[in-house]
Amino acid sequence: MAASGTLPTHARRTPGDALSALAAELRALPPSCGPVRLVAVDGHAGSGKTTFAGRLAGALGGAPVVHLDDLATHEEPFGWTGRLREQVLEPLAAGRDTAYRVYDWTLRRFAGTAEVPAAPVVLVEGVGAGRRAVRPWLARVIWMELDADAARRRGEERDGPDLAEFWAGWARAESAHFATDPSRPYAATRVDGVTGRIAPGTVGEPSTSALTCDITRI
Repeated sequence: MAASGTLPTHARRTPGDALSALAAELRALPPSCGPVRLVAVDGHAGSGKTTFAGRLAGALGGAPVVHLDDLATHEEPFGWTGRLREQVLEPLAAGRDTAYRVYDWTLRRFAGTAEVPAAPVVLVEGVGAGRRAVRPWLARVIWMELDADAARRRGEERDGPDLAEFWAGWARAESAHFATDPSRPYAATRVDGVTGRIAPGTVGEPSTSALTCDITRI
């Protein structure tokens, strides 16, 4: 028991400590995609996935980050699983460095590439990163805790009125996706989308949901 007037060690942990602990935990996981520990950072659009993934990548010493916005398109916001499998997952599973084609949302076509080395930990961030088709390749799902309405308001404020129509269409597609293929129940780690704090008990605790239960590879 902690001395009177002092908090237990876990209660005194700072956000940086928790992030370092999470990074250490991810490095210690068994590889899930060839030699790679593939980790999904999922949540609603506007929930802080990209920011948190960047912080976590830094805590991991510069881990590669695959951004699913680079693989999605206007016509197929969730139709990127084949591209992810062929350009990222299968090469990494074979232990090879790889690269994927990046979609340009202004030009509305794929332009340029992003490299992904077969590092010990690779992050995949984006809406649907923890979806059913990807979970067999994953070592961990991280979920950003921010409800859809709050996340959408944040995104609309960030992007301005010019993208209001895009956000309306996106919200419908996202709602339909999570209604049939939720990621949150499979997340062993959850992060507050407002503060960026990792939820107590989700670092150092095993997932209560098997990632590969009743799932076939894409």
